[in-house]
Amino acid sequence: MHSYPAPALALVESLAAAAAADPARAVSFQGAPGANSHRAALEALPDGLPLPCFSFEDALDAVKEGRAGSAIIPIENSQHGRVADIHFLLPESGLSIIGEHFLDIHACLMGLGHGPFRAAYSHPQALGQSRHYLRDKGIVPMSYADTAGAAAYVAELGDPALAALAPRIAAELYGLDIVEENVEDAHDNTTRFVLLAQKPLDPATIAGEAITTFVFEVRNIPAALYKALGGFATNGVNMTKLESYQKGASFAATMFYADVVGKPGQRGFDLAMEELAFFASNLRILGTYPLERARG
Repeated sequence: MHSYPAPALALVESLAAAAAADPARAVSFQGAPGANSHRAALEALPDGLPLPCFSFEDALDAVKEGRAGSAIIPIENSQHGRVADIHFLLPESGLSIIGEHFLDIHACLMGLGHGPFRAAYSHPQALGQSRHYLRDKGIVPMSYADTAGAAAYVAELGDPALAALAPRIAAELYGLDIVEENVEDAHDNTTRFVLLAQKPLDPATIAGEAITTFVFEVRNIPAALYKALGGFATNGVNMTKLESYQKGASFAATMFYADVVGKPGQRGFDLAMEELAFFASNLRILGTYPLERARG
């Protein structure tokens, strides 16, 4: 908690106290109050108690330790791709994905006064989503742990030449002036979040379409991935996401993170996963959960 800028501390303490009184309803998120993850928590679980955490690891630990019933974590953005380190953190957390939520992202340029600004602080994802705007304005992007924390940091520094890129609510919380709204480079900018909990959902209880997320490893040999994924094509299972990443320094094998539309108990899904298991190793399902938004 002490890692937050001073203007955010009182809000963090208030929200943490409410969550501690009813941890089953607590929803941990990374960032200071007013961050996009805070907004996502309020939208996805309106009856929840948002619990701010300084890092993604802290937010996941809150669920593992029983201080929160669930966590909401950004996993990818429509303009800037996947959120760094998430593909490592989710499998290692031991938690299960129980839901997804899509949040429209709109950034505001804010500061103490109306500029000109020599630099703007924000989360690397937000900076990447507004990189053309910042370059056109001659504003140097400066990385910070989260968007709302950046706003609180600018308020704490008190330098009118510094700005923040953050949601509108952050300006209201930390006493900053909004200089310009909707400074993201693409106005259909969307971030996908996942909800995590200690226990997975029972796929049989999901009435509508479901999505299943899993990770697996293949050897670096010709056609290894082709063989591993062939069962999804032949069984008519739609794979909506496939990303690779290296785990460790040997580069002898590649890990993959995948989403498919389907759930255990469906014949096509089960046959595809059986074929995948034959050609892949370290296969692990991270969760099966309701499909919030149709793909394609």
